[in-house]
Amino acid sequence: MAGLGESAERAGWDGLFLWDHIQYRAPAAVVLDPWVTMAAIGMATTRLRLGAMVTPLARRRPWVVARQLAALDLLTDGRMVLGVGLGLDDSGQELSTFGEELDARTRAAMLDEALEIVQRLLSGQPVQHRGPHYVADGATFLPTPVQSPLPTWVGARWPNPAPLRRAVRYQGVFAINIASPADAEQLRRQVELMRPGGGPFDIVVAPEPGWPAKDWAEAGVTWLLTPFSQFGARAADVSRVVDAGPSD
Repeated sequence: MAGLGESAERAGWDGLFLWDHIQYRAPAAVVLDPWVTMAAIGMATTRLRLGAMVTPLARRRPWVVARQLAALDLLTDGRMVLGVGLGLDDSGQELSTFGEELDARTRAAMLDEALEIVQRLLSGQPVQHRGPHYVADGATFLPTPVQSPLPTWVGARWPNPAPLRRAVRYQGVFAINIASPADAEQLRRQVELMRPGGGPFDIVVAPEPGWPAKDWAEAGVTWLLTPFSQFGARAADVSRVVDAGPSD
């Protein structure tokens, strides 16, 4: 993976993002921890943005995530992105197997509470928090990351409005189920209505191929991801896509 990051940087890619899965459905059987892997990629690169798309915070401890993020952002000189979402119990692989919370509403509440704690801990200021799911009793985390704020992209299944309302409080949305630039433009307009103050905000999509990158850019997309799943999971297929560089 470190070598793949080096290849991606040479080929002109702007970022490399990993899934945050404990297990995955067949035929995938070999799974690496994304946080350790991002450290390896970060040491082998100088420019690529890195992050997990996405980390289900409800099955993580927010204070551990905050420590990992700060360390990785310092290691990479400010190249980390925090991608977060609810996560799914896909075929019982991610949540049921380990006795994690299955109710989506409860996980959503945990996500909101955990996000608040992560952001406050990353600030380096004392955090006093007692909520329904988490406690941080006078914690102060140093060192702080290079970036302030550290970009946070919230996963949202289009056109579900609830996760989009969460996303507009942060720095971007990783929009799932966006099938066309027309969908993306509709999403952008909705974001603008929900963020009347404007300001920088990333719209991140990972669609099936079919439209040139300029169509997505004109629709307001700032990050167009190329998902390897559409090419198969074999290392040779991934390397071929990476070596070819980003498409126009």
